[in-house]
Amino acid sequence: MPSSVGQRGRPFREHRQVVEGIVYRFRTGVAWRDLPESFGPWQTVWKRHRRFSADGTWDRIHSRLVAEADAAGEVDWKVSVDSTINRAHQHATNMHRVERAPGRQRKGPTGG
Repeated sequence: MPSSVGQRGRPFREHRQVVEGIVYRFRTGVAWRDLPESFGPWQTVWKRHRRFSADGTWDRIHSRLVAEADAAGEVDWKVSVDSTINRAHQHATNMHRVERAPGRQRKGPTGG
């Protein structure tokens, strides 16, 4: 975990408490402002999450955890994907909808 030693400002609040707050927030889906006070100020938890996301700390932690689990034989790399069950919402496309002027009819194959 990053250290606040040598940085300006206040020292970091204990990482364990803040990370538990981040995990709680994502597990429950509550708003940042609704975090229980036991995790410290919600602003601190949000700022730490934002900082760790921006500087790649979460990526490094994830990579190390996966590497250690893989070395211990605890990761099953077999994945099966059946694309027939994947559906996209109608708004999931990046195509713009073609709008027609109000009252204007689409011409059929006979031109009418």
